[in-house]
Amino acid sequence: MDLSTFDIDAPRWDQSTFMGRLKHFFNITDPRTALVSDAHLDQAKELVLSCRSGTVPPGTTVEQLHYAKKLYDSAFHPDSGDRMNLIGRMSFQVPGGMAITGFMLQFYRTVPAVVFWQWVNQSFNALVNYTNRNAASPITQKQIGVAYVTATNTAVITAVGLNLYTKKASPLVARWVPFVAVAAANCVNIPMMRQQEILNGISVTDENGNKLGHSRKAAIKGIAQVVVSRVTMAAPGMIILPIVMQRIEKYKFMQRIAFLHAPLQVMMVGVFLTFMVPAACSLFPQRCSMAVSKLEPELRDSIRSQYGDSVRYVYFNKGL
Repeated sequence: MDLSTFDIDAPRWDQSTFMGRLKHFFNITDPRTALVSDAHLDQAKELVLSCRSGTVPPGTTVEQLHYAKKLYDSAFHPDSGDRMNLIGRMSFQVPGGMAITGFMLQFYRTVPAVVFWQWVNQSFNALVNYTNRNAASPITQKQIGVAYVTATNTAVITAVGLNLYTKKASPLVARWVPFVAVAAANCVNIPMMRQQEILNGISVTDENGNKLGHSRKAAIKGIAQVVVSRVTMAAPGMIILPIVMQRIEKYKFMQRIAFLHAPLQVMMVGVFLTFMVPAACSLFPQRCSMAVSKLEPELRDSIRSQYGDSVRYVYFNKGL
């Protein structure tokens, strides 16, 4: 088979449908890709780039190209092409998120434990948010610091405040405090970490990738979708698992193995995240679109003056 004209960037699944995006994200958020060495990742990148240039090495199969693209999409940023740090990759969300979330759900009763695990979680989230930002919009070290401190304080204050407030509430309500804190912090952490996009706009293109300008409205739409996705990602595990634990902890056999409650919750969170990471990433297309009529007046007028009505939608990478 002649692979010199093989379009490696063509989606394997229909990205306009949820199921198509779900298959795509199940593929690239596969936790096993987090174990692949940097050397193998660089080889995958070389194969992808060679395919793009039409110089596929002899003997290469379609399956090898698909696997190389899977590794490339899982480890390299779609805007810059740079290799992302391991902890910030979506393929690390299951192993990283299951450990932190499991411990947050287990150690929620005392203020020191709440403060520590919320700090750990927000440190992890800050790195994930920075790694998966739209790389076309640079952010300064000071802005990163402010975003990190603000989100961490939001999570800690929310968690500690609700922890004290729910002392007289039912035990189940107290178990849900970590989720409320995580959701509140996500609403702060993600916009703060990507504030440059909100302030200066995000790069938008036409259907063929031709740059048309920068839009703040597009940035707000993309970031809002990311916030919804992240909260959705955490919700099932952090809402359903406390109900399960609340019920099974009443049994005597569970009381005899109290020391196993934390690792048990970590494993159960892992099960939830295995499905929820790709599902939450699939809620909205990563290549987001917006009608020209909904853009800022100056950008809308600029596009219409150059292209008339031939460009009706703009496209941009909303990030993850």
